[in-house]
Amino acid sequence: MIVKILGSASSEFHGVQYNDKKVEKGTGELMLMKNFPSFINENSSQQEVRDYFKSVSKNEKVKKPQFHAVISTKFREHSKEELAKIAEDFMQEMKYGSQPFIVVFHNDTENNHVHIVSTRVDKKSGKKINDSYEKLKAQKALSNVLEKRFGIDNEKRIDELLQYKFGSLKQLETLLTRNGYKLSENTNDERALTILKNGVFQRTFFENQMVFENRKNENRAKQLKAILGKYKNLCSNKVFKVEDLRHLEKMFPEEKHKNDWKPKIEFESELQKKLRDIFGIDMVFHHKDGQKPFGYTIIDHKTQSVFKGSEIMKMNELFEFTNEKMDKRLFESLKDFNISDETSKQALIQHLKRKNPENVIKDFMLFENKKLKDKETFNSIKNDVKEYLKTQNKNDVELIKSEDGKYYAIHSKLHYVGELEALIGEKEYQFFLNPSSTKSSENENKTLSKELKKSINDLIFEFSKSSGSGKDPSENEFKKRRKRKK
Repeated sequence: MIVKILGSASSEFHGVQYNDKKVEKGTGELMLMKNFPSFINENSSQQEVRDYFKSVSKNEKVKKPQFHAVISTKFREHSKEELAKIAEDFMQEMKYGSQPFIVVFHNDTENNHVHIVSTRVDKKSGKKINDSYEKLKAQKALSNVLEKRFGIDNEKRIDELLQYKFGSLKQLETLLTRNGYKLSENTNDERALTILKNGVFQRTFFENQMVFENRKNENRAKQLKAILGKYKNLCSNKVFKVEDLRHLEKMFPEEKHKNDWKPKIEFESELQKKLRDIFGIDMVFHHKDGQKPFGYTIIDHKTQSVFKGSEIMKMNELFEFTNEKMDKRLFESLKDFNISDETSKQALIQHLKRKNPENVIKDFMLFENKKLKDKETFNSIKNDVKEYLKTQNKNDVELIKSEDGKYYAIHSKLHYVGELEALIGEKEYQFFLNPSSTKSSENENKTLSKELKKSINDLIFEFSKSSGSGKDPSENEFKKRRKRKK
């Protein structure tokens, strides 16, 4: 989960207007309005909300009072309700808990996220709320919220990582980086090292306090070698490059030129994912400027040990390196697709080729993932697919016909690939396959119904003729007897 403070710190509070447009389009939903007077509520117009923000932000020293932040989760890991609660706690941590603010959920991207709009002018005192180092404060505030709400304790996690057995400072740095931390030199003391998380200080320690374990666990090393040897034949060991350009998007042109537009590089393979998921064995490649890796490290979470990869198995014996590459954002999205078998994988590859013919994804770059979607997401997928079949207007949905004649539905936004019949049911699927024959059978049924009705009417008519009228013959006989008595 990440938080961003947006730069649109206007005096007109355009963030309210921006979010209101999202709500009007159906891609946004107002989740929370807090600390507003009773006459400003969810039924108020966006202009009335903006006017209220401006009325409590009258401070000539504050030229851009709008506070506008975004909290985003990875794909659908947290619901809109959870994000709204996190946003509320976040504002409390940021010392905005008593300020008027709105929280709007957006569902127009792959990642669930909420926008928060408030004012940097304290509504009680009229003074500016301290916004020094605001971005760092936001990271710390979100970290505190997640720790309290979900038990994500960075202090405890760092303690656990420092208990691992590693043979060098470089191995420790690899271990920390792989878990989302950064090890850097302390600017105040050249003998000290600092651990950071999203730029926020976590801990300082001295290298001479570290205990390095140079003896290798031979028994575990043999076990690891046996595991690697077995699984390199059970899944793809082809390695491709993953380029992360997202940090460049935030840079100014002069910064990009200074850094020569260097992306962050990782190397990935299905073999690595399998070993992580099944055995808790993490494998990290070492390279220079995106060139072919010259070595790799094995992090064994089961025994809390870090190994030099070549001590277990030579890198070129274990991996096959390719020239293929993929963007990091796309890589993360594709990893989230529920690829259950080879047929669904090929269907997704066809979809990707149609979407972008120039960016051809090879089958070894898609990893098996049998994790099921949650009920809410699955219901959204079913509804979107049914709407697509009716209107053909759903841009996130595409149908792919496999080689064996089955149709698969691809939902690019919700990261789903699966058989169409399982989504819409057998009857609807047969109608989709043979709409003309289904209509023909319906017409036949109507014809049969008409003929049956006609036959019944004919029988009634014949009966009426034979009796002389449409009345019961016994009734006529009864009338004759009455006449005789008279």
